Amino acid sequence: MGKKRQYRPDEHGEHQIAFKKNKRRIYATQNICGICGTPVDAALRFPHPMSKCVDHIIPVNRGGHPSDIDNLQLAHLSCNRQKSDKIKQEVKGPAENEGTLSNRILPQSRDWSQYRPEEK
Repeated sequence: MGKKRQYRPDEHGEHQIAFKKNKRRIYATQNICGICGTPVDAALRFPHPMSKCVDHIIPVNRGGHPSDIDNLQLAHLSCNRQKSDKIKQEVKGPAENEGTLSNRILPQSRDWSQYRPEEK
């Protein structure tokens, strides 16, 4: 038999209802991609690369909360796929920069491992 797919808690689990509620809230209140900073066209539908989706700022498999609204943001499908589950990467370069941690080479300017939601 084939390997059984493992679902994340926001897909099939205890956080599924909260995630869907927060996803609708994000779609209703946000219109800028949290990764690249450009507008998201709500008329585009999956699987269009610029269609809307919800990104986990801190990926679930890296300890991010699966349904907390403060860990979710609007994103383009292609930006979210490019970001994947990465937060940071090691920079390889001149000796003085060797081992320096920095953002992935993405159209973003935030160090996601240091992200803390704004106080409300």
